[in-house]
Amino acid sequence: MSNKELVLKAITDVFIKKDISAFDTYFVENYIQHNPGIPNGTEVLKQFIPSLPVDFSYEPGIMTENDDIVMIHGRYENWNGKNMIAVDIFRIENGKIAEHWDVMQEEVASDQSANGNAMFPIK
Repeated sequence: MSNKELVLKAITDVFIKKDISAFDTYFVENYIQHNPGIPNGTEVLKQFIPSLPVDFSYEPGIMTENDDIVMIHGRYENWNGKNMIAVDIFRIENGKIAEHWDVMQEEVASDQSANGNAMFPIK
């Protein structure tokens, strides 16, 4: 499995299937988190995922892989009451996710943006 496939499988299991056992399968024990609102490790995430609203959803978009780094552009619907567009960046170590960074912003509809472009790919 490529690093890109690993990240897509892990993120799909966590955010779409809401399967918290994916943290044990795809993440290292000493997982490093760079989002300032989330502590290191997976324990807080294992508690957070089941608390997501029923109408929460995640849609993966463009992905890229460069050696041990994978980036995925995704849409989080109903993330704390808002639709958010994010780029999640993962570092892979020995076939597992070892580190995470993200850049997240509230989604703006294309008809409300200065350029008329969507923030997320339309299929």
